[in-house]
Amino acid sequence: MTTIDARGYAHPEVLVSTEWVAAHLQDQAVRIVESNEDPLLYPSGHIPGAVEVDWTADLNDPVRRDYLDRQGFEALASRIGITPETTVVFYGDKSNWWATYAFWVFQLFGHTRARIMDGGRLKWEREGRPLTREKPAYPPTIYRAPERDDSLFRAFRDQVLEHVRAHGQLVDVRSPAEFTGERLHMEGYPNEGALRGGHIPGARNIPWSRAANAEDGTFKPADALRAIYLEEQGLDPARPTIAYCRIGERSSHTWFVLRYLLGFNEVRNYDGSWTEWGNLVGVPIEK
Repeated sequence: MTTIDARGYAHPEVLVSTEWVAAHLQDQAVRIVESNEDPLLYPSGHIPGAVEVDWTADLNDPVRRDYLDRQGFEALASRIGITPETTVVFYGDKSNWWATYAFWVFQLFGHTRARIMDGGRLKWEREGRPLTREKPAYPPTIYRAPERDDSLFRAFRDQVLEHVRAHGQLVDVRSPAEFTGERLHMEGYPNEGALRGGHIPGARNIPWSRAANAEDGTFKPADALRAIYLEEQGLDPARPTIAYCRIGERSSHTWFVLRYLLGFNEVRNYDGSWTEWGNLVGVPIEK
């Protein structure tokens, strides 16, 4: 694998390597954050000094389906000991599904000093780098965040409907079986969450996993990504694009690829995704 800077990304600065993280474990200006699907991974061993941000407990409102508000984000930032000047590096399982999801939520509050560790937990483990069960304790901080701004990076169902009517670019990042309606969730997961199967009309099916190298979870170089998204699927980086999956985590991965690695001008993540669309009355569905 080539170095990150040699891969031709539009914004290589949003990625750091495992070597970079290993060299910054004692850097007080850097906070390492692990975000996983499997809640047992962090307590079983994590990068020394890393804190955990759980996608359900920390990033979502506990009652309504939405994300934490400004006060909640400030409390989270205080708990993990960061300020707006802290460089936050996310990593996790599933080739960084939840790391990119957490990164995306942090962008709703304007925390631009955020990075993804390329390859995530898989690459760190395969390189035999150290893990610990010791939970770090950082002094709480005072973090003044702006109000959450969903307008740039998040799409809601009415906006998606408008996008469909305007024949806008849509990327369904789920598996082909979910796209066709054969399944309501990917293979190996409970087949639940929606009353109808299929996809949003006009969407192209580009599974998120095509952007990652299976052997170590790293992102493919820009020329390989362009071959998939632009040349094979015909996406135009200059046109507004919406990505979706089932609940917004896999599409966060693709949102990250399109916006930061390929430099798409306007990409939003429809986090309502198929669990919302597949349960809505009267919306158009294709199979």
